[in-house]
Amino acid sequence: MKLNRRSMLLSSAAAASFACVAMPVFGQTIDELVIAYNVNLPSWDPTVGPSAVNPTIQGIYQSVYDLFIPQNPDLSFGSGLITDWGWNDDQSQIWMDVRDGVTWHNGDPFTAEDVAWSLQRAANPETGNPINFIWGKVENITAEGNRVTADVKEYEPTFFKWMSFLTGYVMPKKYYEEVGADGFEAAPIGTGPYMVEKFERNAFVRLKANENYWGGAPEFKTVTIKFVTDAASRVAEIESGNAHVTLEIPYEEFDRLKEKDGLEGTAAPISDIGMIFLNDIEVMTDPNVRKAAAHAIDKQLIVDRLLSGYGVPIDTLQTPDYAAFDDTIKVPFDPEKSKELLAASGYGPDNPVSFKIQTTRGFKPKDYEIIQAIVGLWRRVGIEAEIEVYEIAKHFELRAADQLAPAAFYNWGNSVGDPTTSTGFAMFGPSPHSVWDGQETFDAILPLWGEKDEAKRIAGWKEVDRKIAENAEVIPLLQYVQPILHAQGVVVQPHRSGALLPHLMTRA
Repeated sequence: MKLNRRSMLLSSAAAASFACVAMPVFGQTIDELVIAYNVNLPSWDPTVGPSAVNPTIQGIYQSVYDLFIPQNPDLSFGSGLITDWGWNDDQSQIWMDVRDGVTWHNGDPFTAEDVAWSLQRAANPETGNPINFIWGKVENITAEGNRVTADVKEYEPTFFKWMSFLTGYVMPKKYYEEVGADGFEAAPIGTGPYMVEKFERNAFVRLKANENYWGGAPEFKTVTIKFVTDAASRVAEIESGNAHVTLEIPYEEFDRLKEKDGLEGTAAPISDIGMIFLNDIEVMTDPNVRKAAAHAIDKQLIVDRLLSGYGVPIDTLQTPDYAAFDDTIKVPFDPEKSKELLAASGYGPDNPVSFKIQTTRGFKPKDYEIIQAIVGLWRRVGIEAEIEVYEIAKHFELRAADQLAPAAFYNWGNSVGDPTTSTGFAMFGPSPHSVWDGQETFDAILPLWGEKDEAKRIAGWKEVDRKIAENAEVIPLLQYVQPILHAQGVVVQPHRSGALLPHLMTRA
């Protein structure tokens, strides 16, 4: 632009105005993108420990590391570090082709050896990978040129799907062996679109664009992700202009703020579901109590009144996006039936059955308020539930030890949409992700883990879901709609997995 006296005067006047008025960030040109995120980051290794299976952290991990196989925003599988993959004819071996021309953040070349080592490490239970029982189903992993092969010890139909899911990240063999676990935690590197520039535990991480990223350098060269676990504080961050993007805020605040000058919002269904684990202990061993609790919940009312219409009520652990969704499986709202079931076990409004329910508060929009509403609905039919608030990390700890309360609210993520990663892990008692120990469900699920006939496998899972719904062994509530608020200067590409990915963001 050619400057003249008039434009100089106008610029000076504007600068003077901005100096007098506190201009919100979303009114300015964005140099450093700031995101107010809803979770903290306990660890930088995305393949070990409890945080590795926290679906809400995956957006941060995927900014720094690449999955073996990426998922596109619509959850279709893309081409990434592994460009092609498959089974041999008798499904006794797998193969993967590895992308050329990729480098790690420290400049080391990425090789097929990194892929082979990452798989071997993931399969080793001594490393602490919580999904090692999946990765351990192959052996004799070999890298030759750009191809990695492995022998199948036990057929696992979802093996490649896991390469897009929890702990499915490629790690740097040479660097990790040089610096060790502590060194990696202090200075993590990946092949992802961003590099870690500064990390203040419990506060923020500043990311710097990887200009050599194989998928193209991201548009925002610097991104700061603040860890803001309180929903009200995230509202304040975006409203004050201290952040350009935030997510998972109360829906009424989302509706209010998206109409504000300088802000925009998107809200779309994601693969996460809200559910209540029922632990088969204490009164939950009585099927009448479980069924009464399930039929007493008006899910549509909760979506309409508490979530401003944002949410999809569900009756199984499958959303309409999942491979084994069956819309004929219904658990209708029927409080009179709940009263009859409770009466059959000697309970009622004058003699309520009592138990504890645990919930997070602020982890997902209105999570605590949803449980408050459910407790109110339960009280009408003869159920007195005591609410205990816990942190999400505590939930993982209790669930792994099979020590959840008789009822416990949780957000279950399943971006690959397979029934093994929803019903399978949530309801198979030997899994550390489940607290349901019923033998009948165990026997029904067991043959499906390795079923090679895909149509038969999916049909089997639908039948398991039907039995689980009939026996009220878990209470699915809703598929989440994820609210994202952002400054008008940012174009946000939502991802159906719920991961908020800064490398998909561009300037408007």
